[in-house]
Amino acid sequence: MQSYDLVVVGGGPAGLSAAVSARKEGVESILILERDRELGGILNQCIHNGFGLHTFQEELTGPEYAERYISQIMELGIAYQCNTMVMDISKEKVVTAMNREDGIFQIQAKSIVLAMGCRERARGALNIPGYRPAGIFSAGTAQRLVNMEGYMPGREVVILGSGDIGLIMARRLTLEGAKVKVVAELMPYSGGLKRNIVQCLNDYGIPLKLSHTVVDIKGKERVEGITLARVDEKGKPIPGTEEDYTCDTLLLSCGLIPENELSRKMGVEMNPVTSGAVVNESLETSIPGVYACGNVLHVHDLVDYVSEEATRAGMNAARFVLKKEAGRTEKIVQQDEVGTEISIIPSDGVRYTIPNTVCVERMENLLTVRFRVDNVYKDFWINVYFQGKRLIHRKRQIMAPGEMEQVILKKVDLKKDMEQNDMDDRTIRIKIEKE
Repeated sequence: MQSYDLVVVGGGPAGLSAAVSARKEGVESILILERDRELGGILNQCIHNGFGLHTFQEELTGPEYAERYISQIMELGIAYQCNTMVMDISKEKVVTAMNREDGIFQIQAKSIVLAMGCRERARGALNIPGYRPAGIFSAGTAQRLVNMEGYMPGREVVILGSGDIGLIMARRLTLEGAKVKVVAELMPYSGGLKRNIVQCLNDYGIPLKLSHTVVDIKGKERVEGITLARVDEKGKPIPGTEEDYTCDTLLLSCGLIPENELSRKMGVEMNPVTSGAVVNESLETSIPGVYACGNVLHVHDLVDYVSEEATRAGMNAARFVLKKEAGRTEKIVQQDEVGTEISIIPSDGVRYTIPNTVCVERMENLLTVRFRVDNVYKDFWINVYFQGKRLIHRKRQIMAPGEMEQVILKKVDLKKDMEQNDMDDRTIRIKIEKE
């Protein structure tokens, strides 16, 4: 059996960032396992710009952004295997994988970073009536066909769902000569970034119909048209509001689901809201030495945030290995601290938070907590409470589920409140309030 200090499952933006970070932290024995034929993950098919503004302070395309990290992987001499599928991970951190050259093989890891990304929600989960004709694609599949394979999915297109991939494909297909007739969204708000609605729909005169869904798909061999209808507050179609559209293609952009089959199988505690792992301030899961980051943890809107989060996961995974090998060092002393676990509780409009718990003794001086809201809020405040005291009070003009929010917790503030008060309430509460 091979052995590595750190095995990174996934060679997309999260896996690459985590591996680079771990190497810079001092871990030499690192292996990246990637099931696709090249590193870079989903970025390889995202040929539009808008990536890297936070990380590199310049605007890059997806492949350019990936190349920045792939170059670092090469320079640092980090080992990787493509076309390799991870089939199982045990609690003892034994990774079972397979590829054409080696067959089935096992690797003993001291630490693991889970960076498997996410997948698109399939049509079968949407309960759309009608036959199963050709011409129905997920938005990501259509993106790969157009940008990497050189095929056009169709000429007259309707898009169901206003996730970012669907919005971007509305623009992409228009530029390639297709007619995108409408983008329909079940919810009363868009699931994508505001900038994508402006740049991909408004700039091209493509209508966005909120509180609408597809109630019928016409055609047996190939899609011939669809029927849209308005929905009520419960998401049920309202009779008499149907509209017919002729089209030869229906794209589904109805959300993303973290790829956590491996995580569940190995016994990692899961968060039912995010469908990702429950993690602490180090992005460590319920299994010591196993870390999660990127879209396998929760679905991000910006790849820059994925890289930032994965850098932290890689750094902490490296420190776990170094602590195990060489005992305490000044650099990793925080991970030996045994302190009080404080739960971060989302409430009053906050759907979830990452991380889910924090140990003040172990945390860095600053901790970024990211979250999403459950509705559109205009002129509301983000309030953070600890020990009955409001730590953060910040006004936001608009918050929407499609855009991630964040607050930064300061170690000095939390420590001060812990020293001054009895720890009878071991929770930090994040709320959306009118004042």
